[in-house]
Amino acid sequence: MITQPYHLYVERSDVKKNMARFYAMSIQPNLFGEACLTRRWGRIGTAGQTKSHHFQTEREAVALFLDLVRQKKRRGYAAVVRQSSINASSREHELQGYA
Repeated sequence: MITQPYHLYVERSDVKKNMARFYAMSIQPNLFGEACLTRRWGRIGTAGQTKSHHFQTEREAVALFLDLVRQKKRRGYAAVVRQSSINASSREHELQGYA
């Protein structure tokens, strides 16, 4: 059983190299109660590729998760925080009232 959620979404962009990549990971239990680390990566705006790793224990999955986080950080990936379009449009509407 997974004791806490593990989710990560990071991006790496370089306009000069025409690079716009994303990398996403999460640890979820599968139907058999094992810890499943799912990785997704590719060019931003595409579905990308997916790979899943199955582990007997959460500890094993977390160890790989943390190793991959360190690897992506060394390669220049950074966390991205974006507002959802619903929140952004409602915020714009609120601000228009103050203009």
